[in-house]
Amino acid sequence: MAYMIQLEYTKEITAAGFGLEQAVIYEVLLKIGESPASAITKEIPANIAISRPLTYKVLEELISLDLVEKHDYKGKIATFIAKHPIAISKAIDREKEKIIHIKEQFTGTSGKLSSIFNLTSGKPGVQFYEGTEGVWEVLMDSLTSTEEILSYADLGAIEKYIPEMNAEYSAMREEKKVKKRGLVIDSPEARKFLSTYDGAVTSTKLIKSTETVASFQTIVQIYDQKVSYITLTDKYFVGVIITDQHIANTQKYLFKSMWDNSTGEIV
Repeated sequence: MAYMIQLEYTKEITAAGFGLEQAVIYEVLLKIGESPASAITKEIPANIAISRPLTYKVLEELISLDLVEKHDYKGKIATFIAKHPIAISKAIDREKEKIIHIKEQFTGTSGKLSSIFNLTSGKPGVQFYEGTEGVWEVLMDSLTSTEEILSYADLGAIEKYIPEMNAEYSAMREEKKVKKRGLVIDSPEARKFLSTYDGAVTSTKLIKSTETVASFQTIVQIYDQKVSYITLTDKYFVGVIITDQHIANTQKYLFKSMWDNSTGEIV
């Protein structure tokens, strides 16, 4: 008659993110050593209902989690053996990495859903982004604009930090025919930069430089009910999207006032 297995660590294993059946079968197998599924089922305490078919299913799950190995011997019944408990820590690390990856992928969608919520609830919203992927998310959001984008931009920072990204973004904007009107600091480099833009969708006014604003390393875009900011430096890339009709209206008024009152050349 088989002795009764005492389960001492099931609670801790399930707390680490594993199912009850997975925790029970792993602990039983760890304690009895290499065994066929039938023997494992017999050693499961009577107060825990796990049938032999369910035992097979859970063993396959544990194999996929790299917590159990299956040994097939020619002419003999397959046996299973529990891996060293360090495998549990490794499985937890894999799940952690998976969750981080899912969270990173969902960041863009979360921002869009937040915008919808903020608009329907009437509350202003702020979304924060980091790194090159974050900058791309902010740029992509502007392509949803239903009106002309109004923009201030440090073209030197764009050329230095994100030239390829900007070229791709500009091509997509031109393809979608999303119009943009911009104010930029006048310079030979700026004129060369702007010469590649499609004048049908992009209009830019060149304004005089001053020592205080010649290099502000920021891109500001105003569209629909939003104002976005991108800052590009050697240390970090950050982006912010503010969704609020009143803030957007204020920024649109300031932009248009500067556009109308500046004497720069339009290219």
